[in-house]
Formats: sequence, C-alpha cells, structure tokens
Amino acid sequence: MRIALHPVGEVGRRAGLILLAERDLAALGLYGPGGARVADRRTIAIRELTGFDPLVTDDVDAASALAGIACDDGLSCVVTGDEVEPEIAERFRSAGRTLLLGANLAGIARSLAAHEAARTDAPTETSAAWTLPGKPLRRGEAVAFPEPVGARWGEIVTGGGGATLIRVPIQGEWAGASATVIGGVAGERVQRVVGIADLASHLDGIALAAGALVVAEGSIPPGVHRPGDHAEAYLAVALRLGLEVAAHSSG
Repeated sequence: MRIALHPVGEVGRRAGLILLAERDLAALGLYGPGGARVADRRTIAIRELTGFDPLVTDDVDAASALAGIACDDGLSCVVTGDEVEPEIAERFRSAGRTLLLGANLAGIARSLAAHEAARTDAPTETSAAWTLPGKPLRRGEAVAFPEPVGARWGEIVTGGGGATLIRVPIQGEWAGASATVIGGVAGERVQRVVGIADLASHLDGIALAAGALVVAEGSIPPGVHRPGDHAEAYLAVALRLGLEVAAHSSG
C-alpha cells in the first residue's frame, strides 16, 4: 500500500503518523511543503503522484484542485472537505476512480448513525451530532457525548439524508461525535446512543486516516462517496486505528 499525503495542518500530520503505524503501508509519499514534518523511513518527499494511490489531504481550501490533480494522474482521492466542485466530482465518476468526501468528525458521526440505524428494525428517529470549535450554545438541541465532553446544546443543519444533523460548538481541546437511533429491536422500542470523545486532533486524524485506508484497501467502489455511505467498512478501520465508542441503550 502506497499512499500520497498532502498535509497542511495538524490533522494531516496526525493522519500521517497514524498511517505510519500500519504494517501494510509500504510508502507514504509526502506531497507538498507540509509533509516535511512527518518523518519515518517509509516517507518519501514526492513531486509526482505516480506509483501512489490514493491522494489524501486535509487542505479544505484546495480540495477541488488537489482532487482534480489526483484524477488526472489516475488516483483516487480522500479529503476532509465536505464538497468539491461539481465538475471535479463528475470527472471521478467518469474515470472510474473513488473520491471520498468529508473524512472528518462529521463523517464519523454520520457513520455511527448509519451503522446503528442498520442494526435497528424500522428506525423511526435518527440523529448524528458532532462538535466543532465555537462559542457554546445556551439553548437548542440537547446532545449527549461521552465525558469529558458531556451534555451539550447544538443546532440542526440541513442535508441529513434521513438523519437529523446537529452541530455542537465547543471550546477547548476536546471533541466528540454522537448518534441516537430510536426504533424497534426484537419487537421492543429502544433508544440507542453511541458516541466518542477524545482530543480533537486525535479524532480528526483518525477520521482522515480511516478514509485513506478504506479507499486504499478497495472497500469503497468508484464514484463519489462519504463515510456514512459505507459506514460498516469505514468504522471497522477507524476502530482498528484506535477509535473507542461508548454505547447506551434504554427502552
């Protein structure tokens, strides 16, 4: 497995360190100036992407440009950003390559929600929540995260695709993701809450590294996808990388 990494911040650096712990990683190509901070005998400073797949980046601002370069060079691509230009996405579909968008904390939250909904008979309510830096709210949607994040207020955002999406602004170094699913299990109405909480940089690094590996291992088909579209495969890799999930069920 040979992965090209274009890191521009702490998330990319953390993802690089996590990837270097993988035994199957033969080489990590450092594409761009930020890569110099990730040092290991398997790291290679590269100017061309030949021989690597996929290209992985935490550069949200340049996500479309980098994805376009990857597609032109015949690579799949994994980005933390939630969107790229429509023309870039269509190029991946036409080329038969994989583009994974939103390999971030929100992607973990949506994957948790999709995974739990799939385990529930006729789910009636599904929500996915995640933290982001910002001034904490004093009212809104109540969300439960594991400690040390704890209970917080959040705000609903659009684009849930069947799940209610909730952003939760918090301050400090901690972050979390949570999913709540209400539905039937063995004929009984059950509410199940699953969540994670850890240092923000650690969780963001796992989110990006898991995206890189799930694409590199061929677990996501060609086309444009998000982690929640392939929740089982994505979460399996994230758990392997050290993601710890707490769960609570109530009738």
